[in-house]
Amino acid sequence: MDPQTKEERVHHVFEKIYERYDSMNSIISFQQHRLWRRDVMKRMNVQPGDTALDVCCGTGDWTMALAEAVGGNGKVTGLDFSENMLSVGIKKKLAGRVRQVEFQHGNAMALPFEDDQFDFVTIGFGLRNVPDYQQVLREMFRVVKPGGKVVCLETSQPTNPFFKRMYYLYFGNIMPLFGRIFARSYQEYSWLHESAKDFPGKKELKMMFEEAGLSNVIVKSYTGGVAAMHMGEKL
Repeated sequence: MDPQTKEERVHHVFEKIYERYDSMNSIISFQQHRLWRRDVMKRMNVQPGDTALDVCCGTGDWTMALAEAVGGNGKVTGLDFSENMLSVGIKKKLAGRVRQVEFQHGNAMALPFEDDQFDFVTIGFGLRNVPDYQQVLREMFRVVKPGGKVVCLETSQPTNPFFKRMYYLYFGNIMPLFGRIFARSYQEYSWLHESAKDFPGKKELKMMFEEAGLSNVIVKSYTGGVAAMHMGEKL
């Protein structure tokens, strides 16, 4: 797929489904995405006063979890290119009166920050939607501080044959049907199947982390390999 075409299509998808995105995520993953993220947060060991950037933050779920971890003396920025998705995150911030969070409109392919700015740079279920995975990882590496960590939680390619069959059946047929029933967006949720199907497996993504300059890359699989965490350090 042409990179520009992909970027335009992704933008259309998320500008359209933003109002039901959180509830659909819970339905689609059977609430598993929250458990996965909680485990990733434990492994990250975010400390009060830290700074974090959440790339492709969407409606800000991970952004808000990071804000709780860094506390009032820390700072978290959530960045996304869908203003409609960001509007949901901003409502969460205002409802929770969370002062250490700011949301910013921007593109993951060219992060609007100087080098070595953040203790943590995260991306959750967003890397598969960008036109160039490697470019985004390079940008994340650039803006994280030396000693800081780049963390990705994303759908992956199950290696177990049974899980693999079930996974593609679910993503290709059942999940878009859920999209039609609950969000009236069959075509938009069928895009999520396309992007997940074409996304690199765990070993390939680990190599991409290393090519971006990251060291000590840790990989953790979840739920039979349907999702995985990759966490690398900038030395």
